[in-house]
Amino acid sequence: MGDDFGRFHGTESKIPQWLRRRPKSTNGTKNTKGVRGGKGGGGAGGAEAVAAAREGLLLAVAGAGMPVAPAAHPVGYRCSCERIGCPTPGRHPISFAWQTQSTTDRAQVERWARNQPEANFITATGMVHDVLDVPLEAGRSALERLLEQGIEVGPVADSGGDRMLFFTATRGTPEDEDEWWPCELDCHPETMDEHPGLRWHCRGSYVLVPPARLPGELGVGWVRGPEHPLPDPLTLLEILTDACARYAGENGELDPHAVAWPMGR
Repeated sequence: MGDDFGRFHGTESKIPQWLRRRPKSTNGTKNTKGVRGGKGGGGAGGAEAVAAAREGLLLAVAGAGMPVAPAAHPVGYRCSCERIGCPTPGRHPISFAWQTQSTTDRAQVERWARNQPEANFITATGMVHDVLDVPLEAGRSALERLLEQGIEVGPVADSGGDRMLFFTATRGTPEDEDEWWPCELDCHPETMDEHPGLRWHCRGSYVLVPPARLPGELGVGWVRGPEHPLPDPLTLLEILTDACARYAGENGELDPHAVAWPMGR
């Protein structure tokens, strides 16, 4: 997670307590282990504070203009969708209509957050923002270089402890809709060998937004929050691809054509 590798210049990890919430027990009651007995963190008051922190982070994402929609959440090492062998547990939207469902409406986000207290949330890319998705180690190196060079960096999230997400402005809407291509093509572009390990989430894609929980007590948390303006993706691309190339060179087992996760839902 973000605070595993410290703070970069001017950055702050904002991983909320919600990421550490324990799942409900099988008899339908919440497991309160680790909740009671702490100062200011036990009982109903502590649960309300955690829920409020989660809701506040989601509203901050929506307030920054990034549309969100509910996603599945982990149940142990399984997915709440109960699909047998779900390939992306806790990482996919609940609804197949997630692209049209995604919204920045404050009232709707509040309803979702309160009515679905265990849900993760995704943000649909390609409308307002894109996301450059790289291996965590490469992202850490790139972020440090970008900040040292005084390049404007927008929101950045640590996703599951192995990927880093750089949120940027979108490429823009072309006058001719036929000029669009689905994000799947960005998984395997002809130049992928030059950009190993990098995926550009644009139209037709999504990423989890903090706070999100993943199987194995992993999660998604902010390294730099959504209050940072979205930069032009091209201002980050050179340093990110260079960092990915270095990472691939040092990790011969890296599959340059691997995608971040399947887009089958």
